[in-house]
Amino acid sequence: MKYKDYSADIWSTINNTLDQVLKEQKNPVAAFDADGTLWDIDLGETFFHYQIDNKLVDLPKDAWNHYESMKAEDPRKAYLWLAQICKGKTLTQVREWAKAGVKDAAPVPVFSEQRKLLQLLMSKGVQIYVITASVKWAVEGGADLVGLGYDNIIGVETEVNDDIITDKQKGVITYRQGKVEALLAKTGGQLPFLASGNTMGDFNLLESATHLRLAVSAASRDDKIFKTERELTENAEKNGWLHHRFI
Repeated sequence: MKYKDYSADIWSTINNTLDQVLKEQKNPVAAFDADGTLWDIDLGETFFHYQIDNKLVDLPKDAWNHYESMKAEDPRKAYLWLAQICKGKTLTQVREWAKAGVKDAAPVPVFSEQRKLLQLLMSKGVQIYVITASVKWAVEGGADLVGLGYDNIIGVETEVNDDIITDKQKGVITYRQGKVEALLAKTGGQLPFLASGNTMGDFNLLESATHLRLAVSAASRDDKIFKTERELTENAEKNGWLHHRFI
């Protein structure tokens, strides 16, 4: 699919603000959600499907519906569970599976304008962090699609001892306000000058940005995230934030 480019006005605002911030800050930070923001796919859930299809971990009967039911009751619990099912596996192995899962889903539909924005920011020395409610290891599998590495990804994870994954929660659950808390823990309290996301799960992250907030969307009307994307766009319009629909 060919996605719509950012308008000249959006690029002008980004470039002018970036020039201003670089005069004010030595090492500015920019924060992005992952799924639906950098690419038009949910890599976290794609990886879970890959685990189910290839019988890589022990799962309950009808694992997908088990996850969906848990998510409807408490998203944070469901997102943590997707990390906990890797208990007993090596992190090395899970990262290899994640890369294989991304390869299996190829071509992953990356938003080219977001890739261009990341390249611009990195060329200016901006520290980039992707904060996802998905399992960190699943999204790491797609990091190189936009020129990033494992350390740029902040997500849901459990403790790892001697490369062995446990079921003990590590850090906060990176959902809603948890995204901001995890980012601040990573940056030593430094807020992002720019933040971008696509759903209300990213609202707090966008709100935390000091200069630019960019809401994006691409879900069709029959997509399960259309409503929450629309709500974020409406908030962006109300608050005077940048917003863009890719389709």
